[in-house]
Amino acid sequence: MLSSLLVSLSLPLLVGLLGSLAFEALLSPRPTPLWKRSIAANTIHLGSWLLLFGMFTLLLQRPWFAVVFVLSLQLVVIQSSNTKSKTLNEPFICHDFEYFWDAILHPRLYVPFFGIGLAIAASSAGAIAIGSFLYLESSLISQWDAALFLQSTVLLIGLGALLLGIGLRSLAAVSLQPVDDLHRVGLHTSLWAYGVALMRSSPPDPSASPYTAASQQAAAAPQDSATLPNVVLVQSESFFDPRPWCPEVAPSLLQHFDTTFTEAVEKGELSVPAWGANTVRTECAVLTGLTPSDWGPRQFNPYRTLSRHPLPSVASAFRAQGYRTVCVHPYPATFYMRDKVIPQLGFDTFIDISAFSSSDKHGQYIGDRAVARKVGRLLKDDDNRPLFIFVITMENHGPLHLEAPQQARLADTLPNAAWPLPGHLRELAVYLHHLGEADQMLASVKTALNESTRPGILGWYGDHVPILPDAYGYFMPPTGSTPYMIWSTQPTPPDQMPAEQPPQGIAANELGVRLFKQVFGRDISNDVIKAEPEPQEQE
Repeated sequence: MLSSLLVSLSLPLLVGLLGSLAFEALLSPRPTPLWKRSIAANTIHLGSWLLLFGMFTLLLQRPWFAVVFVLSLQLVVIQSSNTKSKTLNEPFICHDFEYFWDAILHPRLYVPFFGIGLAIAASSAGAIAIGSFLYLESSLISQWDAALFLQSTVLLIGLGALLLGIGLRSLAAVSLQPVDDLHRVGLHTSLWAYGVALMRSSPPDPSASPYTAASQQAAAAPQDSATLPNVVLVQSESFFDPRPWCPEVAPSLLQHFDTTFTEAVEKGELSVPAWGANTVRTECAVLTGLTPSDWGPRQFNPYRTLSRHPLPSVASAFRAQGYRTVCVHPYPATFYMRDKVIPQLGFDTFIDISAFSSSDKHGQYIGDRAVARKVGRLLKDDDNRPLFIFVITMENHGPLHLEAPQQARLADTLPNAAWPLPGHLRELAVYLHHLGEADQMLASVKTALNESTRPGILGWYGDHVPILPDAYGYFMPPTGSTPYMIWSTQPTPPDQMPAEQPPQGIAANELGVRLFKQVFGRDISNDVIKAEPEPQEQE
């Protein structure tokens, strides 16, 4: 009887297995063919399919329904991966499953990239399929003894788990380059491999942070607190200079940025660990001073770790020197778990979207000018302590195609563009308008710092380049780096200025350290305490 039941399961199992392999050809970029993969990678794929087929057959009691259901889930992941690859230059990895919940909570940030029509059609087709299979395919329990059905499905699940374990044990370690790993081992194997690597990893050692020593100092500042400057560090959403990349952009688009960049005490290109999205990767690097390699498999969403394992940061270092630390982010605090992470990083106050009104919106989100006004009010609210304000803007966040370009704005953004705009310029025009608003915010924050009774220092950088796939396809993609600068209300006197230094490229994790040095005149990167192994005598 058991053998008969297994035979009845073998055809849908085989069809589903072949389907899962065939569907991988829909991935872009496409993985290497099955016969060129390692035995371990193929063993994991087989084990994964047996496990999923057995589990859903046990749950649904209908093997063909289980096949269609599992393959449908695979298609969702494939579509997600293709969309992510197109917009972010990175395929779907295990860490991304948690974003399905974010897509439910914040659909505006995710669903439009897949296509609203596609999402509705897929949901409708899924509902019809579920109803059809429940009606047309008989339950195996109605045909076979329940205990026998349970034995057969548990056997499949156990065999799948065994093959998974064998394959994962012999699989080479992932490179943490998702494109390369997906190409090398295929979708199923890469998902499992990244998940296992994540589970086996440990949070970064707090002593590796360059802010460890500074965060442990007494609250008293090393100099008269009355002379300490207010510090504003702005992470400008999707900010980069598009003019060297696209000759059609108006040269005067970023006039305040150009002036400030010329005056800045430090400036250059910032190497950021994100493309188009994944803001927290750059944000985490700037705040903690740690590189992606310090995070290992946790680098893809470091805030998941930070929500449970706090680390020293540039904010905690400033707070230890007597600063009041404030984070301003005009979006729900729960997004990316910032409501848990921001206090863990040493911020006294977290101001989120609840502090703004609907009249503050410009486009789809709270406008940069409204955020600048909030920063200005904070700087005027003097409690005899210097301020460190970290700003995370939102105005320039995608999806940009939900906002229609306006012809009246083209004189300031794309003065030579024809109307109606060609497809590759539509999203770009929307982006450039909001980029101009970021430029106005920059001017406002500078004014507020200049009007304060204290000296002021402004740090400014972009978290990543924007998502503009049509424009990138037409003009070629930019390098992916973003500009940074550190500007002071008290420029160095001409007689004390060193020889002019050209713009310097740095990594995102270096920016906070340089900002701290501008305030206190010392390089805290030398304060990092790392445990070095004792030298061993050679035999």
